[in-house]
This record gives sequence, C-alpha cells and structure tokens, in this order.
Amino acid sequence: MGVANNITAILNFIAFLCSIPIIAAGIWLASKPENECIHLFRWPVVLLGFLILLVSLAGFVGAYWYKETLLAFYLCCMAILIGLLLILLVFAFVVTRADGGYDVPGRGYREYRLQGFSSWLRNHVVYSKNWDKIRPCLAETDVCSKLTQNYITADQFFMAHISPLQSGCCKPPTVCGYNYVNPTLWLNPVNPAADPDCYLWNNDQSQLCYNCNACKAGLLGNLRREWRKTNVILIVAVVVLIWVYVIACSAFKNAQTEDLFRRYKQGWV
Repeated sequence: MGVANNITAILNFIAFLCSIPIIAAGIWLASKPENECIHLFRWPVVLLGFLILLVSLAGFVGAYWYKETLLAFYLCCMAILIGLLLILLVFAFVVTRADGGYDVPGRGYREYRLQGFSSWLRNHVVYSKNWDKIRPCLAETDVCSKLTQNYITADQFFMAHISPLQSGCCKPPTVCGYNYVNPTLWLNPVNPAADPDCYLWNNDQSQLCYNCNACKAGLLGNLRREWRKTNVILIVAVVVLIWVYVIACSAFKNAQTEDLFRRYKQGWV
C-alpha cells in the first residue's frame, strides 16, 4: 500500500472517530423528555452520525486495499454528508437564535414568552396540531414530579435553577400571584387577570399548566438550550471532517498519480 493510501486510511479512521461524538450528541438529544414527544427533532443527528460512520469505514477499506471505486464512493458520499451537516448546523443556529426567556425578580429561574422564539419553531411545534399530541406526552413524563422531590420550601424553589420546560409547564406564571404550597400546587392568585395562563393553571397533576402558552414557550426554551449545546459538538466535528476530507482528496489524487507512475515504470521494464 502506497504512502498516499496510508494517509487516506488514517484520515478515514479519524473521520470514523468524529462520527462517535456526533452519534452520542444525537442520542443525548433524543433521550430528553421533550424530544421524546417531538419526533421531528429526535433522530436527524443520530442518522447523520451513523451515515458518517459507515462511509468512513467504506473509505478506510477502500484506502487500505486500494479499491479505487470504493474510495471515489467515499469521497462523493462524504461531501454530501458534510454538506448536510453544515445545512443542519446553519438551520439549527437560525431557528434557535431568538430567546424568549426573561428574568423574574426574586427568582432563580427564568420564565418564557412564545413571541420571543423564532416563527419556525412556533409554527412547527406549538402552533400546529402537533401540540395536541405533545401535551399529553409531556404530562406522562416525570419532568414536574421531580420538582416535588427536590424542593420543599418556597425559598428553596424560588432560588432554584429549573429548566425552561419546568418553569413553563409545572407552575403558574409568577405575575399571577399564586401562593406556593409545593412546586406543583399553588392556591389563591392575587392577580389572575394579569395573564391568560393564570386561568389555565390547574392543580390536577395531569393538567398543571400543560395547556398554557408558558408551557409551549418552556418547551421551545428547552429545545433551544439543548440544540445550542449540541451545536458546539457538531461545529467541532464538521471542522475536523472538512479538514480530513480536503487532505483525503489530495491523498486520493496522489494515490492515482503513484498508480499511474507504477504502471508507466512497469511498461518500460
């Protein structure tokens, strides 16, 4: 095996390693409670990671045994996958750029408004018929029940850094002026007309604020936070993959040159 093929095989092994954090990030993203309820967001990262893994293995085999057709297939497919990964990154950055969160005086957590998030997220997640399926799915998770296990007194809860989803779905908006009993039980609002969600709050543990706009906003807040974390891993991976791809293309051309030179020498011997 020539030097150029050795280099290509090593580069494909690096690309193979890059696919592992992409798959891990996708699995982490898909395992989140809200993503279990939103199938659209669950598997694209995992799928891309597995495709990069398979293509990298094909490129490694092609380089190690110098299967020119397999190498050409690898270069073509990897270019497509890198392009798709870049599109996913740009798309995720654009739709998660807007942040609907705002600080609440005297609280450790933030609350969220729907209008603060991108129109694409609002239209495809919470303003569509999808919410009729998402709401009961969220109610079946342990997102809110965890709060009653972790916080007992009002002071503990008010200073807690709970997730956007918990902030929106598991308690009424602060502006309503409900009195704290426990994290998911609130009584006697002093300002119920301050927000339409004040009338939607229900102490029934299967209802809570799952019908509230605050819950929809909290769901988008969770999506935004988790996709932002995932994007960091994807950016590093795509930079490495582009670097590997450029060098692999050069090594592939050098391997073809070596092969032509070898055939030329054999023809003269």
